[in-house]
Amino acid sequence: MPETRDPTTARWPLASPRTADWLHELAGDGITGFMPPPLPDAAWVLNAMYEHEQAPAGLTYDEYRRARVADGGVERTVLAGIDLTELGTATGGGLGRSGHPGPGWRRLRWAELAARTGDPLVPEGLLPSYRCFPSVKRGGSWPVALDPPTEGSLDRESWNRLVEILTEHSPAGPDTRCLAYYNPLLLGAVDFENPHVRSGRLGDARMLYDNPEADFSPSNLWAEDRSWVLCTDYDLWATKVAGPAALVEALLRDPEIEAVRLPWAP
Repeated sequence: MPETRDPTTARWPLASPRTADWLHELAGDGITGFMPPPLPDAAWVLNAMYEHEQAPAGLTYDEYRRARVADGGVERTVLAGIDLTELGTATGGGLGRSGHPGPGWRRLRWAELAARTGDPLVPEGLLPSYRCFPSVKRGGSWPVALDPPTEGSLDRESWNRLVEILTEHSPAGPDTRCLAYYNPLLLGAVDFENPHVRSGRLGDARMLYDNPEADFSPSNLWAEDRSWVLCTDYDLWATKVAGPAALVEALLRDPEIEAVRLPWAP
């Protein structure tokens, strides 16, 4: 069956699965994303979170959900006589693409929340994930006043800015040839032996965010000359960018991107 020719797949046609072989050799298994070592440097771009100053103080997402179930605002789901509605904990956040939530919300930087709570930005020995900011949560659930980072995908604003910075630090600029890999978890795929890779121009990389095949930013994006590579792991709240020191320093200094070095995960 011929591939649907939407704008993204037209400008980013499928490439040979073998184009990802070097990443497999470099980083091992790529089922959740190929995580590269420093090339020769690396930093982690943190997914955005937001705060609403007028949200109910002290109320968690799980408490809000249970209240909605109790007042009939959420229809109960019953399967085989078992009420599934209140099973598990509503933690807040989500999986996949995200962006600014809209009026009333402001970007809350990880560094600001760490200073407010006393929690480390990222606990030593761990990677940016749901394990961060334990003191903020109650019973594993975030307060509704905070919109925590999503897993597995950069937010739209950080993705767009990251593409701009990569363009500034690539010799061919927007004409830099790139490849994008989507791990099978993003695609609901069962063929783990043939990586799903697309090729295109860095100048067209913004449109990858709206790839209709996946509700995520790419698992990996890299320059064809392998001078830099990024990885957004399916289970994490951040994207690792490995490449030249000048690129990494630009990420760390940028006023829009929030990026950090993790000495235990270079």
